[in-house]
Amino acid sequence: MERTFEELVDEAAAAPVDGWEFSWLDGRATEERPSWGYQRLIGERLAVASAALDLQTGGGEVLEGVAQLPPVTVATEAWPPNVAKATALLRPRGVVVVADDDEPPLPFADRAFDLVISRHPVTVHWAEISRVLEPEGVYLAQHVGPASVFELCEFFLGPQPEEVRRRRHPELARDGAEAEGLAVTDLRSERLRMEFHDIGAVIYFLRKVIWIVPGFRVDTYRDRLRELHERIVADGPFVAHSARYLIEARKRP
Repeated sequence: MERTFEELVDEAAAAPVDGWEFSWLDGRATEERPSWGYQRLIGERLAVASAALDLQTGGGEVLEGVAQLPPVTVATEAWPPNVAKATALLRPRGVVVVADDDEPPLPFADRAFDLVISRHPVTVHWAEISRVLEPEGVYLAQHVGPASVFELCEFFLGPQPEEVRRRRHPELARDGAEAEGLAVTDLRSERLRMEFHDIGAVIYFLRKVIWIVPGFRVDTYRDRLRELHERIVADGPFVAHSARYLIEARKRP
């Protein structure tokens, strides 16, 4: 039997959202993956690095999935539940997880790493990335691009102004990196189809990816959630598009 709106809401509102993996959504939502294969790319670089830093590691799931890590590997994370989860996951691999609030300065010495990586960082402090990289060191990351999942954002918040839609533009990242002595050697972006098959998937996603609808609470948006639930039941999955870009930058000598 088809599950009711209230059943779906209650289930999704109670689901844990720590860590940075989305298996709870299996069978309920889908998202295309970027063609460049971020985990494969960082795996190749980590295998030959001597000291690496993973910024904003989340629950450590991406780093843990890499086959070979450098002799020195450190990860940072700000959210306490993720710090605990990442530590439990990565300590057996010899990775030290540092609790850091994502504000400058990074708690590391100048030129401490030859590789810095990050997947979907919330903030990017180019001056600090440049500082902790040794000359010829590399920053390799997958960032969230502009107007990502804005179909969902604007369903709840209404049309967003152009300056908001342009935030996280890859060319802004290029400018920021190059201003701090990093030469951008690769920059490519894609928009990727997402489908949400029930309202529970929408609620879980918005609870976990908190910047899509800042301050999202089920009680605040219950009427809009019910409207979206009825739309999905009548018309099928809600379709949105995520924005992702790959950036690689090398520190000038």
